[in-house]
Order: sequence, then structure tokens, then C-alpha cells
Amino acid sequence: MIDASNPSLVFTHLPDLAAERLGGAVLAANDEFFAPKDAMLKPTKPEWREGVYTERGKWMDGWETRRRRDPGYDWAIVRLGLAGIVRGVVIDTSFFTGNYPEQASVDACALPGTPSTELLVGPDVEWFSLLSPSKLAGNTANVLEVISDRRVTHLRLNIFPDGGVARFRVHGDVVPDARVFAPGREIDLAALENGGRVVTCSDMHYGNPQNLLMPGRSTHMGDGWETKRRRGPGHDWTIVRLARRGTVERIELDTDHYKGNAPGRVMLETADIPDASFDAQSAEWRELVAEQAVQPHSRHRFDDLKPGAATHVRLNIYPDGGVARLRVFGRVAP
Repeated sequence: MIDASNPSLVFTHLPDLAAERLGGAVLAANDEFFAPKDAMLKPTKPEWREGVYTERGKWMDGWETRRRRDPGYDWAIVRLGLAGIVRGVVIDTSFFTGNYPEQASVDACALPGTPSTELLVGPDVEWFSLLSPSKLAGNTANVLEVISDRRVTHLRLNIFPDGGVARFRVHGDVVPDARVFAPGREIDLAALENGGRVVTCSDMHYGNPQNLLMPGRSTHMGDGWETKRRRGPGHDWTIVRLARRGTVERIELDTDHYKGNAPGRVMLETADIPDASFDAQSAEWRELVAEQAVQPHSRHRFDDLKPGAATHVRLNIYPDGGVARLRVFGRVAP
């Protein structure tokens, strides 16, 4: 279960700000002789291909630089798909056993708009240290916490002195441009790209509930939130912290791709409480959408909702099943 009220929350439950599907990209690297820099952000787990070689050496699923014969270190610059505050990174060296970096560090910057690669590799960008040089282990997902409260848009991954990184994940809190929350403008208050986040759920056996808030429609059944089959009493649920306190005006719920495993019924509730005091068990919940049947593989829209400011939305599904997307449209409260 995800529990954001617990200070020991593992940051890997937070969104990957560098994910390709959110717009993340590796823009530059000083060297990628053995394996391309772009592979670090692939959404899939690293793979091993026994006996497969290219004209430059062993095929590796990740970014790998040549053996350094002079002083210095190697680096790659990553554009985050969503700007935000980084809480931790995962530097995965899977299958790099004798060729992984001894250490790695991360620098960051915050730039407006869409800066060019030429600007980012030049001398005019002010980079600051986000993660000091940290020891890495080979063939391991190295989980490294970051202590920072600064919003950033780009990262520079430095590896010492050279070697290979299979995957690079950047977990944190999304912090969009403040103009998104202009007074009177209708927005999706739950959208991941606006700063919405699932803070807790009853079960996530088949699919991470953060998928509910991803942009666009789901691509397949695994691209949503799905619970295990419930064999006893009760029902499943997930709680979304809205990007801003706001007034919910309409809801869209999509069971796309869930054909034999959609919920039978759903119900939605809201709560209006500060994050500091959030407790799912003691929160005062108010019905937003009455319990009602939903259809498999269908988009549902709920309008004419009861007015009232909210900071959190709870989606209840009966008794279990899968939901692809949840949209919570409204306006930021004064």
C-alpha cells in the first residue's frame, strides 16, 4: 500500500519525472561508444542478450562509455518530462558487472521554455549539485535519496570515471508552471502533469494507481490501476491528492481495456483537509458521485456534481477490478 502520510514513504512510489512517456529525453552525452544514451530512459526493465555483439563490442541495454585513459569523467544531460522537486534517483547498473561506474553524481538546473542542447552543454548554464558523488554497486538498482526543495527542469548525470548505466529513474513531486492554475481556468485537478498524485490505495497487485493520472488514454490493460480478485467482504479504493485545492465540476472515469475485469460499480468522495493533517482513516469524506454501475471498456462522465472545495478525492470500486484513467475537472479554489 502507498501511504504518503508516513514520513518513511519510499520515494520510488513517486512519479518518474524523466519518463519518456511524459516527455523525458537524454539530450546529450560526452561519450556513448558502446551503448546509446537514450536507452537509460526506456520504460522496460533492462535485458540481457547472451552472445549478442555489435561491431563495437558486447550489446548492452543501457548507456555505456568507452574505457577512459585520461583524467575526467563522463556525463549525460537529461530533460525532465515534468519539472519538479527531485526526491530520489535510481541508477540501475543491471548486467554491468565489470564495467559499471565506481561513483555517480547528479547536477541540476531550472530553465524556462525549451532550451537548446547547445545552450545546455555550454558555459552559460548554472548547474548546482543535487546529489554528491555516491558509490555504486554493479548489476544493482542503486536507490539514492535526494535532499532538495528546488524545482528543476534538467539533470546532468555524471559517472566516475566511465562505464555503463542500464536505467536512470528520477522520482519526485511534479511542480508545473504557476500559470497552469490561473483563476477561473478549468483544469484536471488530478492530472499527474499538474501535480496530482495518488497517496494511498487498498491494493495495487496488477497495476500502479499512479497510472490513473497519466496523460492520454491507456495503451493496454497493464496501463491502469487493477487490484487482485477480492474473495471476502469489502471493496477496493484509491485516494488522490489534488494538485491544488479546488472545486470539482465534473468527473471522467475510463475502464478502457478492462473487459472481463472492470469494477461492477463505483463511487467517488471528496475531502477538504490540509496535507499536514491528512489521515485516510479519520478524514471526513463527502459523497461526490453516488454508487452506481459502470460498463467495461467504456468512458464514463459524471456532471452536475455537488459544489464544494476539496483537496482529496477517493475512488471506491466494488468489489475490485481495473480502472484505466480518472479525470477530475474543476477550478482552483480562491
